[in-house]
Amino acid sequence: MPSRFLDPDHARRLAEHRYDFGRRSLGGRVVLVPGGAGGLGAAITAMLQQEGALPVVAYRSNRGRALAFQQKLQDAYGAPITLAEADVATAEGRAKCLEAALNVKGDIYGLVALTGDPARVKPQDLDGEALHASFAANFEAPILLARACAEKMEAKGTRGAIVLFSSMQGVHPFEGSLAYAAPKAALVHAARILAKEYGGATDIRVNVVAPGATIAGMARASIDSGKYDAYVERGVIPRFGRPEDVAKVVRLLLEPDSYLTGQVLTVDGGLTLRRDRMT
Repeated sequence: MPSRFLDPDHARRLAEHRYDFGRRSLGGRVVLVPGGAGGLGAAITAMLQQEGALPVVAYRSNRGRALAFQQKLQDAYGAPITLAEADVATAEGRAKCLEAALNVKGDIYGLVALTGDPARVKPQDLDGEALHASFAANFEAPILLARACAEKMEAKGTRGAIVLFSSMQGVHPFEGSLAYAAPKAALVHAARILAKEYGGATDIRVNVVAPGATIAGMARASIDSGKYDAYVERGVIPRFGRPEDVAKVVRLLLEPDSYLTGQVLTVDGGLTLRRDRMT
């Protein structure tokens, strides 16, 4: 006797080799993108526009810069962007972000949280205050926003997707990175807990992207300084990462009816895999 959870129509399509790959399946879906106006976020916002999604870009300050960004991308891709000025480090700011997204169509399909701080503290200068500041920016704010967003999705019965951002330092031990890496590693574990709590029949998928040496985002300053040149020179990675590399992975994780949750995808060209060549 076949399982009652099998879809007969889907089984017939498989027998005929007819597969559904969901072209532009994000069309008309509201995706909240805190930090979407700069660095990696700009590429992700542009990808969402091209997919027909409705990005809501939250920024902390500098409205003039945000408006210029909005106009530039709307002119380039012919699709709307909603802006929300809010600081997700505060409960009020997180609520404001969610309200802005809900005001677009009444529900939220996705969250891509890019907020954080590079926490460039020298090991000898690391103290409780610096570590707490990094924890608040790189763990507390995105995790509390993710949980609040998941609650909104669950209340609306929305089967959605949440993508959080760690870093290669959060999945591999880089010496001298304690202030930044520890909260990013904690974020990975917390994301898996959220995936477990909001998964199953609720089907709110929570995944993490961990970028490597990428020419946009928090790694840009290190790349500009030449810090990562040796990785390319010695063949550890073929090139530096591009924002499009990360946006493509985010697109995969946002796919409706995806079968991925509780995962961490490291987008680093193999840097953490072959870093031992540098020793």
